[in-house]
Amino acid sequence: MPPFQPATDDLFAYGSLMCADIMASVVGGHLRCTPATLPGYRRFLVREEQYPGVIAGMGGVVAGLVYHDISVGGWSRLDRFEGEMYTRLPVSVQDTNGREFRVCCYVVRNEFHHRLTTTEWNYAAFLRQGKKIFQNQYCGFKEID
Repeated sequence: MPPFQPATDDLFAYGSLMCADIMASVVGGHLRCTPATLPGYRRFLVREEQYPGVIAGMGGVVAGLVYHDISVGGWSRLDRFEGEMYTRLPVSVQDTNGREFRVCCYVVRNEFHHRLTTTEWNYAAFLRQGKKIFQNQYCGFKEID
């Protein structure tokens, strides 16, 4: 796999958007992606939901994927999908070789931190138990249509 060179038109996904089918339905097509980690952040389950949010957290590291070359239309759909609880910010991620790159990430806004639980979100558990529920119930899908 060739090394990637993310820019600010790339997105670090750490939750439901790590699923290629969910990401494709949101942005309107399949995108190339690369594994990466987000140091200095922690990922927690959102209260009464199947998906997570990230917030800055000393010593934390979040595993995820960087999606490359998102179009203007794709960003518009992503912003609507993520909704008011998240803000899109530039962050530094590391690829599997430890190289650092700047990308965008949806981070939980300060005024919504109270919606996060203290439970670390688990991708494998989401795939086993929460993905179907998420796809059937998450209101963000209605916002992109």
